[in-house]
Amino acid sequence: MSRPWVWIAAAAVVALAACGEKPQDNRSGAKLDQPAFDGTGVAAFTAPGWKPGDVNSWQQELRARGQYGQNDYTRVVKP
Repeated sequence: MSRPWVWIAAAAVVALAACGEKPQDNRSGAKLDQPAFDGTGVAAFTAPGWKPGDVNSWQQELRARGQYGQNDYTRVVKP
């Protein structure tokens, strides 16, 4: 009669083993203590007209990208 309890206990152990949380460490090597407007220092990732370290320039670039680059309503050709 103890056999079903062994199988139930084993199934519970297997089911609960999948509930573990993975570690959340920084494996990408990204510096998380720098503000985004400081940039990466790589010229390939720098938009023309944007000055790294300038908050106002950063906000203007984000506003322009949101308005012209990612706004589908401005890209629709009107008949």
